[in-house]
Amino acid sequence: MPYTQHPIELLRFNTCGSVDDGKSTLIGRLLYDSKSLMEDQIEALERSADITGGGQINLANLTDGLRAEREQGITIDVAYRYFATPRRKFIVADTPGHVQYTRNMVTGASTANLSIVLVDARLGVIEQTRRHSCIAALLGIPHLVFAVNKMDLVGWKEERFLEIRDDIEGFLPKLGAFKDVKFIPISALNGDNVVDASPSTPWYAGPTLLAHLETVHIASDWNMTSFRFPVQWVNRPNNPTDHTLHDFRGLSGQIAGGIVKVGQKIMALPSGLKSTVKEIWTYDGSLPEAFCPQSVTLVLEHDLDISRGDLVIGLENLPGMSGDLHARVCWMHPRPLQKGNKYFLKHSTQTVQAIVTSVENRINIQNFEPEAVTEGLPLNAIGEIRLKTSRPLLYDGYATNRLTGSFILVEQGTNATVAAGMLLPPLEAVKPEYNDFAI
Repeated sequence: MPYTQHPIELLRFNTCGSVDDGKSTLIGRLLYDSKSLMEDQIEALERSADITGGGQINLANLTDGLRAEREQGITIDVAYRYFATPRRKFIVADTPGHVQYTRNMVTGASTANLSIVLVDARLGVIEQTRRHSCIAALLGIPHLVFAVNKMDLVGWKEERFLEIRDDIEGFLPKLGAFKDVKFIPISALNGDNVVDASPSTPWYAGPTLLAHLETVHIASDWNMTSFRFPVQWVNRPNNPTDHTLHDFRGLSGQIAGGIVKVGQKIMALPSGLKSTVKEIWTYDGSLPEAFCPQSVTLVLEHDLDISRGDLVIGLENLPGMSGDLHARVCWMHPRPLQKGNKYFLKHSTQTVQAIVTSVENRINIQNFEPEAVTEGLPLNAIGEIRLKTSRPLLYDGYATNRLTGSFILVEQGTNATVAAGMLLPPLEAVKPEYNDFAI
């Protein structure tokens, strides 16, 4: 039997926490100690050492690319870095710690499998620790790591580490269920327990941060039980020299959930017409099956009227369909979110008009309890709202499927993204109009 090499798994993660907790330094240390830097990157670090003074290499400069970030020693915008080890590939988002940049944190964490929340060992749990933990829960990030940083500044005392861990474990149950939560004592500046184990923590028997990132189980993070395929493009090749493609008509897009196989029966929504998968194509050729989150082109047995924004699904586990939506949002605009405001709502591969019919509540970051709203949701607030859309959406609850259960609100006129939304489960499943296969 020929040997088949499996592709290396990709882990997306973000770092978050308060100002000066060491997020950028931690990523720099990961890249530096895992030998993921090119010689020119190391030379650039040495050349930029004088910007922050002292003549010392500042690992934070690997992600803090803006001059204003380097001069002030803070992170302002989201920076993405890519690196790999023999065991796994990584995409890391370094997100700001300031409260006013919460929207940047939401952007960087929206596609993450894992979130690293940094906690300054001297300060312990503060408001941003709670805020970012709450956002990680709202975004459905399945894996959480609390990296207790600057342990060297508290003498590597186990008692301090356990005190912070107990404080965090006191509020975690209020946030919902993470698949796993890990606590790791580190010093990002010196590299203790980041890539290599530290002799300063003989009382800690857990993995280093990189070892955990390499081994955390993420294969089951995607919804593999309910097939969802939002149609992005109807693929009709226009190549007059290749007559074999003259009658080709495929549906292109990214699989948002489940598995699809050649010969599988499917349904196109909202029409409800059914057919069978004839072929599955990628850039590299045809496949017998594909799964989330692959991007593919499906060819059906029947020539159905399907266009961008339609949803192809399996015959089990139907999604909901409604124009009245209930959702949690993180508000990202200086002007408050209020009842009666109108926006464009971008969901999956379609855009509809929407109006806010009510602002239900706001989450109190101190106790994670909902509280009444009198003047709408202010900037960086998290709360629940109800929306009415110009046409019904086909969707799942965000907890069931992060891809078909999420949306953004866009301000009409300016095209500014003003909110990230997570849909609550639909009250009832869609009722297809047709029950027979297309002929």
